[in-house]
Amino acid sequence: QVQLVESGGGLVQAGGSLRLSCAASGRTFSTDVMAWVRQAPGKTREFVATIRWSGGSPTYADSVKGRFTISRDNAKNTVYLRMNSLKPDDTAVYYCYAHQAPYTYWGQGTQVTVSS
Repeated sequence: QVQLVESGGGLVQAGGSLRLSCAASGRTFSTDVMAWVRQAPGKTREFVATIRWSGGSPTYADSVKGRFTISRDNAKNTVYLRMNSLKPDDTAVYYCYAHQAPYTYWGQGTQVTVSS
């Protein structure tokens, strides 16, 4: 089992920045992929950024490329999402996601609201 706890959401004006954190605990040693996924009201979940625990280039949704950066701190078992130039369309609940084949784990989510 892996437990994921997100933090860092909040209310920000358009053009502003936020940094989300996801602290992982439990059986984290076999995690291969972590990601940030968001869901806006009335919309399906969208993978916004993905990173492999072992390294390699992260991947981003087209909607956030150039504005969001995912990073990890292996020593702290923590993944971050730096969000710059935020837009009202970025308003959503942001979930942390971890994959350990064949299982997936989700955090409880943190609300990000961007005002115009």
